[in-house]
Amino acid sequence: MRKLRIGILDLVTKAPTRSMWARVMHANFASIMPQMLGAWCKQDGHDVKFMCYTGFEKLPEDLPKEIDLFFISAFSHAAQLTYALSNLLRSRGVVTVLGGPHARCYPQDAVKYFDYVVGFTDRTLIREILQDCSQHRPIGMHLSAKQQPQELPGVKERWEFIEPTLDKAPMIKMIPMIGSLGCPYTCNFCIDSTVPYQQLSFDVIKEDLRFLLEKFKRPRVAWQDPNFGVRFDDYLGAIEEAAPPGSITFFAETSLSLLSEERLKRLKRNSFDAILPGVESWFGMGNKSKVGKGSGIEKVRSVADQINTVLNYVPYLQANFVLGLDVDDGPDPFELTKRFVDLSPGAYPAYSLLTAFGQAAPLNLEYQRANRIVPVPFHFLNTQHAMNLKPKNYTWPEFFNYLADLTAYTFSWKAIRNRLKANGGSRWKYINVLRGATSQGRGRIKFYTSVRDRLNTDKKFRDFFEGETTEIPQSYIDSIRTDLGPLWDWLPEGALYHDPNAYLKSEHEQLPQVAVAGRG
Repeated sequence: MRKLRIGILDLVTKAPTRSMWARVMHANFASIMPQMLGAWCKQDGHDVKFMCYTGFEKLPEDLPKEIDLFFISAFSHAAQLTYALSNLLRSRGVVTVLGGPHARCYPQDAVKYFDYVVGFTDRTLIREILQDCSQHRPIGMHLSAKQQPQELPGVKERWEFIEPTLDKAPMIKMIPMIGSLGCPYTCNFCIDSTVPYQQLSFDVIKEDLRFLLEKFKRPRVAWQDPNFGVRFDDYLGAIEEAAPPGSITFFAETSLSLLSEERLKRLKRNSFDAILPGVESWFGMGNKSKVGKGSGIEKVRSVADQINTVLNYVPYLQANFVLGLDVDDGPDPFELTKRFVDLSPGAYPAYSLLTAFGQAAPLNLEYQRANRIVPVPFHFLNTQHAMNLKPKNYTWPEFFNYLADLTAYTFSWKAIRNRLKANGGSRWKYINVLRGATSQGRGRIKFYTSVRDRLNTDKKFRDFFEGETTEIPQSYIDSIRTDLGPLWDWLPEGALYHDPNAYLKSEHEQLPQVAVAGRG
């Protein structure tokens, strides 16, 4: 295999920004897989230039130069940016590869703009791409391993890619680690619901923690496991063996069902400062919060009690909700969430709009068969700024009216003060204030209100969401043009549009695959 000049771009965001929240936190949202890719390529003898885009760098000026093969990792909200970048790079003779969530969710669309589009990715698959390294146009190759990798490079092997990204974080610096893949729960809207749970090497975890203790006085580790602590005793045992209590600060996303009081004591002893459990719904998924079949106000009280208990041991908690689920009807889901805000004021509620990301979950086939998917441009599909699934039990104006009201309640100055007071002496309480007072919180009140008003008054806007037309609202096009800046001219023709039913159609068709060694 010839030695290649490889570029890797991790897109944390989709556009330039100067927001305070982005300045403080974006570098901490770097993905692990691009770093893994960099380590694999270096180990095979290739030259690698790595860049994490947080919104403060300049694109395309800051892209690595003199590259043979360029990998981009992106969520769907950065899809239009990736398509423009790929078009620019391909004009220079560069072979381009797309990975990350967008590649997994929308391969049918992405193959039109990249030479390779990869789903599950392991070292063997990457070696096959590096060996082939050729243009595949006009339709690229869709490749996917049969499963997630059995092992991954640790922090020590990824350090040369982690360190320059951490340098972009001015205050809080979180080192990304991962110890497991997949999830044992089967939330039917989640991309990890069909991925078998798989524990990675505890020996690598211990080695990485010891390495970080040599680098920092007190490192902060953000676990990127879809559900941390499924094998709780083994996981905590590995941490305790490698790091003395209090020597490392940890953050993790987990389930309330895993957090007994005895386990919370152990998390506190090992300095877990932030936990992000999924509540999701007041009318379903009770297995994630130990309430069984309980629902409604019964579940609100039970979950609030659980979360208040967690906050006695863990100073920062983000409670995750999904709004617009088919089990929701009328004002109850929103009013019950208000009651939760009152009963557990120390928690930070994070609201996601139900979004059907292509082939992320089998449930999306049902939505497509029912013709419920709206072709909202990818640029707005970040679970917060647009919902691409027609609500089952609400009109569009009703849904956004309830949403705007709930957001106003959650991020009123009174609620922000209550949250600050409830967080007591926690050093993380000011993060809640920052989030609540900026675009992460109060900024969404105005946004959701404006969407509701447009749905009521702008016929073309309403017709698009009702499926009466596929013509993208001009305001969306203008927003994309502004965000892309000079890259707007490189956006390929037709790249604003996508087929919302491509997953359903692909069940009867096969995307082309490149014939390379080991994959004939």
